[in-house]
Amino acid sequence: MPIVAQSTETTDWVSRFADEVIAESERRAPGKPVVVASGLSPSGPIHLGNLREVMTPHLVADEIRRRGHEVRHLISWDDYDRYRKVPNGVAGVDATWAEHIGKPLTSVPAPKGSAHPNWAEHFKAAMIESLAELGVEFDGISQTAQYTSGVYREQILHAMRHRGDIDAILAQYRTKPKTKKPQQQKPVDAAELEAEEGSGAASEDDGSSGSAGYFPYKPYCGNCEKDLTTVTAYDDGTTELTYACTACGFSETVRLNEFNRGKLVWKVDWPMRWAYEGVIFEPSGVDHSSPGSSFQVGGQIVGIFGGKQPIGPMYAFVGISGMAKMSSSRGGVPTPADALQIMEPQLLRWLYARRRPNQSFKIAFDQEIQRLYDEWDRLDAKVADGSALPADVAAHSRAVRTAGGELPRTPRPLPYRTLASVADITAGHEDQALRILSELDPSNPLGSLDEARPRYDKAEAWINTHVPADQRTIVRDEPDTELLKSLDEPSRQSLRLLLDGLAEHWSLDGLTHLVYGVPKVQAGFSADATPKELPPEIKTAQRSFFALLYHLLVGRDTGPRLPTLLLAVGQERVRHLLGE
Repeated sequence: MPIVAQSTETTDWVSRFADEVIAESERRAPGKPVVVASGLSPSGPIHLGNLREVMTPHLVADEIRRRGHEVRHLISWDDYDRYRKVPNGVAGVDATWAEHIGKPLTSVPAPKGSAHPNWAEHFKAAMIESLAELGVEFDGISQTAQYTSGVYREQILHAMRHRGDIDAILAQYRTKPKTKKPQQQKPVDAAELEAEEGSGAASEDDGSSGSAGYFPYKPYCGNCEKDLTTVTAYDDGTTELTYACTACGFSETVRLNEFNRGKLVWKVDWPMRWAYEGVIFEPSGVDHSSPGSSFQVGGQIVGIFGGKQPIGPMYAFVGISGMAKMSSSRGGVPTPADALQIMEPQLLRWLYARRRPNQSFKIAFDQEIQRLYDEWDRLDAKVADGSALPADVAAHSRAVRTAGGELPRTPRPLPYRTLASVADITAGHEDQALRILSELDPSNPLGSLDEARPRYDKAEAWINTHVPADQRTIVRDEPDTELLKSLDEPSRQSLRLLLDGLAEHWSLDGLTHLVYGVPKVQAGFSADATPKELPPEIKTAQRSFFALLYHLLVGRDTGPRLPTLLLAVGQERVRHLLGE
């Protein structure tokens, strides 16, 4: 049955790309599964910027599946790339790992203490686990397995026969003046090397060029395993290849038609795979918009292999609140696993789904995460009552479910900021947390913490890992008698009004009404008066009242939302600390 491009959602970027990809797949490979692709290099922690390389085609592939079409999302693990540098900040790794620079990533030892057999598998494992939690369905392809088993042998021999054509394409860009390239986000080791990441980039991108001419293939040395090799002779008829290693001095002659210890250079390898896999859609980082970039050059080289360049957007950078642009060649950058420790998969999916690929955005690990969750919960409510805009409905749908079904979700999704405050105040005491959360809405009390999980656990993890110790909430053990003695009569009256109303208003909504209402009543207004009915000075009075309560309860000017804090402290202790 021919594939028909018919969009169920016409207002979001995912549907528009799905229309285009389905139509292009029918033109190129009618009746066959649609193929979309991502490439990831396990050269170090695979970070949240790299995740966009996966989420963009995943969302498009998932839309195509929703329409009933067969689609394959390939993730090429570029684990046969060279180990280029020792990343900073990676646990279990020290300067001795520098001796492995130049080897395939799968030949480098895993960090100390790892349960995985090599460097590549160690960093792949964390990403695979995160993708499963995010509901990303994919077919993983190890490039080590592909190359060392001879899968690409014919493609390698073909590239060697056409090395002159490849060299001519690359030469068009070598003669151009060098310009400063934008920092890239394509996985390092698998893409063009970042300019700031060191020397040798041109030789690795272009291939082996010495006295014997240009070759788009690099052997890994049979002695030291490194790729610091130069092809010194090659015979197209016999496929005999001679290379020399500049690292250890080793040299040998092999038959390329039976030799599996080497790979095509990146600018040739990528387009070869487009042709071999029949890739229709693959995004690329903004760096690939520059002349001579891997994506642009690949668009010309792919024809040598009888294929066509995939369609796909340039995607923009993903940032972190308070951090610079991420690079996977450094350690210590946030990964999807780090994000999923503090946020539910739905929220993380939504951040990637709601922005077009060419729009940059930030992922919050600071206080901003509370605002993001508030925004998400408002959208959830609008979708439920039918008031959300079509594009927002589409992004929400892509966040909460895939073609395979709904992602697991928190049964009672209480506000994240409330859960974080409770986790902060109770410091891991679950019975106390359950007491407080049950009192938020006495008419519908929480039966167990499991009803608030996993969101509660995410909020608790955020408090424990991303809130500085000096910002944590510690409730006073005893009243601040000096402060209580120094209060003027209006301040004493405000405390009496609050204490008199505690029992009657002991719920989240009730206490919210009470603490905002006390300054209104003191000024001669109704506690129910709206901001429009009140003079501006009431806001000033409220801020002063709140500051007083914070000082008396936690010894600071600010803290968690007062209604939540009061519930957490408990009526008896609140009365004690406020001097009753």
